[in-house]
Amino acid sequence: MSALLERPRAKGKGGSATIVGATLPQVNLLPPEVWAARGLRRTKRMLAFVLLGTLALCALAWMFSLFDAGQAQSDLDAAEADTARVQAQLHDPKYAEVPLVLGALDANRTALPMAMATDVDWSAYVNAIAAVLPEGASIDAFTVTYATPMSGPVDPTDPLQGPSLGQIAFTGRSVTVPDTAAWLKALNSVPGFEDAWLDSAAVTGDEDNGEYYAFSSTVQVSDEALTHRFDPKDATAKTDDKATDKSATDESTED
Repeated sequence: MSALLERPRAKGKGGSATIVGATLPQVNLLPPEVWAARGLRRTKRMLAFVLLGTLALCALAWMFSLFDAGQAQSDLDAAEADTARVQAQLHDPKYAEVPLVLGALDANRTALPMAMATDVDWSAYVNAIAAVLPEGASIDAFTVTYATPMSGPVDPTDPLQGPSLGQIAFTGRSVTVPDTAAWLKALNSVPGFEDAWLDSAAVTGDEDNGEYYAFSSTVQVSDEALTHRFDPKDATAKTDDKATDKSATDESTED
C-alpha cells in the first residue's frame, strides 16, 4: 500500500507559506519488497562488520597467547639451564662436601627443637620467687630437678603433689615468722608453678646473724613454664591456639 509524502513548507520572512513552497501531495510508488531488501542489505553489512571485529579480537587473543607461551618457554629454558649449571658444579670435586654440609644443617634444624623441648627461662623464675618472698626473707640455696629430652619427668616427692616437669627446692631465712599460707599462695600464683609446699621452718641462729627462722620449701614446675622458643612454627601456632581455647573455656566457666 503506497504512502503519501509531504514536503516541508517553505516560509517567507514573515513566517507565512509562499506559493512556490506550497505543499504538494506525493505518492511513494516503491513496493514494500524494495524497502525490505534495502533493510536486509543494511543488516547484512552490520553483521559483516561484527563478524570482522570478532575475528580481529580472536586473532589478537591468539597472538597474545603465542607471545605468553613463548615467554613461559624462555623462562623454563633459563631455569633448566641454571639447574644444569648448578648440578655440573656439584659434581665438581671441590663442591663434593656441599651436600654433606646441607644434610648436617638439616639434621641440626631437626634436632634443635627436640633438644630444647624442655627449655625454661630459669632466671625469670628465680626472680619471680624472689619477688614473692615474705618481707624480711631471703633465699640461701636453690636446687632444681628437672626433666630433659633424654629423661622423663621427675617423680613428685610428696603424695599430695601431682606429676610435673620438675621441682625447685630452696632454703632461706626470715627475721620474722613467715606467713606460710600467704607464702604458698604467692608461689602458686606464679604462672608455671603449682603445688607449692613448705617442708620445714625452725628457729635457728649464729653469732654473726643472731636468731632467725630457717625454712625450706619446694614448688612443682608445670609445662606452662616451657618457653617454646625453639619449636617449629606450625607447632607454636597449635600451642597458641590451645592456650587461646583454654582461656576461652576458663572465661566461659567463670561466667
